[in-house]
Amino acid sequence: MTSTGPIEWREDRVFVAEAGVQLLRIGSGRPLLLLHGSGGNRAYLSYQEELAKHYEVLAPSHPGFGTSDLPPWLETVPDTACFYLWMLEEMGLEGIDVIGFSLGGWIAAEMSVMCPKVFNRLVLVGSAGLKPAQAEMTDIFLISGPEVLEKMFYDPKQAPEYDKFFGTEPTPEHRELAERNREMAARLTWKPYMHDPRLTGLLPRIKSRVLLLWGRQDALIPLECGELYQAALPNARLKVIEECGHSPQYEKPREFNSIVLDFLREE
Repeated sequence: MTSTGPIEWREDRVFVAEAGVQLLRIGSGRPLLLLHGSGGNRAYLSYQEELAKHYEVLAPSHPGFGTSDLPPWLETVPDTACFYLWMLEEMGLEGIDVIGFSLGGWIAAEMSVMCPKVFNRLVLVGSAGLKPAQAEMTDIFLISGPEVLEKMFYDPKQAPEYDKFFGTEPTPEHRELAERNREMAARLTWKPYMHDPRLTGLLPRIKSRVLLLWGRQDALIPLECGELYQAALPNARLKVIEECGHSPQYEKPREFNSIVLDFLREE
């Protein structure tokens, strides 16, 4: 289904395990789940609005991120995956498509390992979850927020919405949310840093089609991690975007959407 009229964002709150989850929606049609990275749920972006011309985009804030509640038992990425499986079950959703960014890609992979039928197709963008053997991952908890932002991009000038979303001084409210997101990301991913030692051995359970999408110059999660995912997944392809860093959805949104939509639509 393709929308031609104006598309508006809607905000809901979904309750799972007595925890409220902030859920942003845009568009209509087949559900497409977006799982954000460790920096939190950035919405109102052009790449999302382009996807919403073809899908109902569902963009939750992970438990403990943004304004979503944190269940007392949730301490790991697999716990987060279990929580989301519960949420999708409550919403009556199965066999949908998902795009996971960085931490969100790791969560999507863990969900699919636990329940292989939950997703029809997966797009993992600069996904964490596996430990590289040769390259090094940047430890985002040992550097400042501005330094993390600098490493996210190969060339911020080619990101059309960079100034709009990253170029202004954050408000006190935004600083508080950013600190909450950083603390929650550290809780989930610091030890062991940004990977699950079990995951490589479990990935062959995922029989769904998987698109692995990486920026060639990703300075946070190196391209080697994409190659490791490709080697472990039975039905995956790796697409590399040249002259691009960790977040192609920001840095090269047109190319990103073209690649993703082609993958999701193909027979």
